[in-house]
Amino acid sequence: MKDRTDVIRKRYDRIAGLYNAFESPMEALGFQKWRGLVFEKVNGKVLEVGVGTGKNMDYYPEGADITAVDFSPGMIEIAEKKRRNLGLKDITLSLMDIENLEFEDNVFDFTVSTFVFCSVPDPIKGLKELHRVLKRDGQAIFLEHVRSENPLAGFIMDLINPLVVGTYGANINRRTADNIKKAGFEIVEEKNLASDIVKFIVARPVKR
Repeated sequence: MKDRTDVIRKRYDRIAGLYNAFESPMEALGFQKWRGLVFEKVNGKVLEVGVGTGKNMDYYPEGADITAVDFSPGMIEIAEKKRRNLGLKDITLSLMDIENLEFEDNVFDFTVSTFVFCSVPDPIKGLKELHRVLKRDGQAIFLEHVRSENPLAGFIMDLINPLVVGTYGANINRRTADNIKKAGFEIVEEKNLASDIVKFIVARPVKR
């Protein structure tokens, strides 16, 4: 799995400079609006995993103690520039793999991820790491694109997924809500934002 992680990391490093331009159509279609939804109730000590180029920084709530991580040096470099431009002095940016988070157990009030678990090589391992670092009464908030349960749409997503993974590194047919449950979470809110392909999910840890 480490080799797979290295392949995906290098892929994101290569496209880091073009990433925002590449995703701008999707941001205009709704991603940008939905990012704000993720941070509406976030406070306290917060971990954002997969910070990428820092797209969520515009929505960070005032007063929150935010640590943001990503496994791609190229992405972190761009996010750091954005952090400085926004004057976010209290934000900590770190190079870190979500599958091996370098934090103690029960540290964060919230974890946040937006369109991340499509790219994590072992998504359940990454989700278990979120579970571990969350406080017992904490919440994990997700904005994810997932496999459609519509038979035709799901079949098409399965069919073209190898091509998407090979060129971009993201899986378009992950059942992330199911993976969240497998990692020991209870889903307390699940909202479809674009058909059943883009979901807003709030979960809390229930197994220790």
